[in-house]
Amino acid sequence: MVPKRATDDDDELATVIGRYALEELTLGQAADRLDISRMEMRTILRDSVATLRLGPKSKGEILRNAERLSDG
Repeated sequence: MVPKRATDDDDELATVIGRYALEELTLGQAADRLDISRMEMRTILRDSVATLRLGPKSKGEILRNAERLSDG
C-alpha cells in the first residue's frame, strides 16, 4: 500500500499554499508540512497563484531581516 502524502489532501495543500503566500511559512517549512522535497514544493507553488519567495529582493530587505532576527 502506498502511504498517503499531504499533497493528496486538498485542504492541507491549500492551507500550506495560503500560509506560504501570507509569509507565515518558508518554502522549506511548507515542504516539510507536506512531506515533500523543496523542489516539489517549488513546482507546486510555481503552478499555483502564489509568488515564489526565493530570497531577499534588496539590500534593505536583508538589513531588515537581520535586524528582526537580532531583536528576537
